[in-house]
Amino acid sequence: MSSTRAPKRHSSGSLWSRARDRDLRPLDPVRSIKAKLGYIIVATVVIYMIVTWAGLRFGFGVLRTFPVAFIASLLVTQILARGMTRPLREMTAAAGRMAQGDYSTRVTTNSQDEVGELAAAFNSMAADLDSLDAQRREMVANVSHELRTPVAALRAQMENLADGVIEPDPAALEAALAQTERLSRLVSYLLDLSRLEAGAADLSLEEIPLRPFLQDVINDARHTSVKSLTWRVESHPAELTITADEARLRQVLANLLENAVRHSPTDGVVTISARGEGERIYIDVHDEGGGIPKEDRQRIFERFERGNSPTHAGQPTTGGTGLGLAIARWAVGLHGGEIAVVDPPGNIGALIRVSLPAAPPTA
Repeated sequence: MSSTRAPKRHSSGSLWSRARDRDLRPLDPVRSIKAKLGYIIVATVVIYMIVTWAGLRFGFGVLRTFPVAFIASLLVTQILARGMTRPLREMTAAAGRMAQGDYSTRVTTNSQDEVGELAAAFNSMAADLDSLDAQRREMVANVSHELRTPVAALRAQMENLADGVIEPDPAALEAALAQTERLSRLVSYLLDLSRLEAGAADLSLEEIPLRPFLQDVINDARHTSVKSLTWRVESHPAELTITADEARLRQVLANLLENAVRHSPTDGVVTISARGEGERIYIDVHDEGGGIPKEDRQRIFERFERGNSPTHAGQPTTGGTGLGLAIARWAVGLHGGEIAVVDPPGNIGALIRVSLPAAPPTA
């Protein structure tokens, strides 16, 4: 895994800030760069004329008056132009710091013109980059942890088999297979994340009988679960079918079931049900865990967001890479469907509903 680069901070920032604050900004209230340039030209001409008039009035002579008037007008132009362009200099300096990994720098300006709008957009971009960098670092840490756990378990299992500590019986091989599947699932997440970033993927559509398909997905989830759970499959009507990409749909439901298992109490019930209503088919995954607060029901489908809900024992449950539900939403969207958290029956646990068109998507 690639290492993350810590943001670099600069101790000279305070000196730079004090020097910056000494710039005069009398033109900030003006809402147009064209108007500001006009004011600068007018100020330059007025200063030139005043100094020239004063020099000639008090008898300093042309050879001394004109150079002084010229220098005075240049100084006024420099002072006004420096204040007007300060946000641009700040953005240049901030961009250099961003190139070194520091996304905390913001441009300070009260300018009301196009430069002020550009500075506001720059600050918004810097905030987004700062947030994305924090998410990237958290994702690398999460993925590193998720990779290390099954790799360590698989290595220990293989060493025990090689040293003869345990016999290569079905139970030992099944445990090794479970860790291998966990690794494969994580690699699949990362590959799907790259497809998600690209914004497109192919669908291989086929007609799927839902009840046997859901039963097969449940069997896979039961095989990889370390908890003692009761699994239920429901389909109304029993012969309900859907036209979809089987691999993508399996991926969606596997992610939802993995999330349900993680938050379910021991000896809890996980139910997956399907029903058809008109041109839509609804697939629900319901667990008996601590539920999902309403304020988090949209956020959990964002990339790198990790669930954190209370269990029946009052302890928070966390885990995963923060990619499963984001990938599930992406795959459902490819089918022209929607995924959302809805109120569960009796307000017990969490219920995630997938809504898909019964007919295949047109594109």
